[in-house]
Amino acid sequence: MLTGYNEARHEVRDAVVEVVTNLSIANKLALQALESADIQGLEQARKSLKMISGTTEKIDNDIVLIFAKFSPEARDLREMVSYLKVTSALNRIRTNINNYIKNMQGLLIENNPEVHKVIKDSLSINRCTLNAFDAILEMLQTFDDKELIQALATKIEVEYSKTDDIYSLLEKELIHKMGSSHTVAEEYFNLLKYIRKNLKIIDRLESISSRIIFARMGGKL
Repeated sequence: MLTGYNEARHEVRDAVVEVVTNLSIANKLALQALESADIQGLEQARKSLKMISGTTEKIDNDIVLIFAKFSPEARDLREMVSYLKVTSALNRIRTNINNYIKNMQGLLIENNPEVHKVIKDSLSINRCTLNAFDAILEMLQTFDDKELIQALATKIEVEYSKTDDIYSLLEKELIHKMGSSHTVAEEYFNLLKYIRKNLKIIDRLESISSRIIFARMGGKL
């Protein structure tokens, strides 16, 4: 493939890495703010998400230009098509993080100690998500290492499985509390809903992992 194409391909991949990095940072800032019940810190995390959609739109446009200019074949075409799918998932992750932070801000403002305790207990999910972000970044940065990519994909699956287990335990605990106290039932129900939506972040990271594997090795998209 032409040198110009390789440069364009690497620019696209670098831009994808940048978006994933920024989303990971926003997720980390949110985690730190929630650990200390810092409402302003959560707002700073939300602000860091503002430029994401513009960047992913540029990536998509650059990929279309690559198709028109270079007509990539086989593996090269797979990689570009995969990135189109990846940017869609990244935009959804941005929305998921933004909505999660907004919902957590509302709960912190209510200043219910019991709710705050459950939020802190749920942050193990956020830590698993950060581990998955790190694995995605490594997959993108070591794209040509087939065995490492597969190992990292397995790591993401393990982190995803952990979040399911954590959520199940939280759900069981909160349902028990809702049954014994009607005064907090609505707050706990909403909290479960917000945590469940937070799980979508790592779910979408797992889908990105499968796109990267497709780009590298083929198979089903």
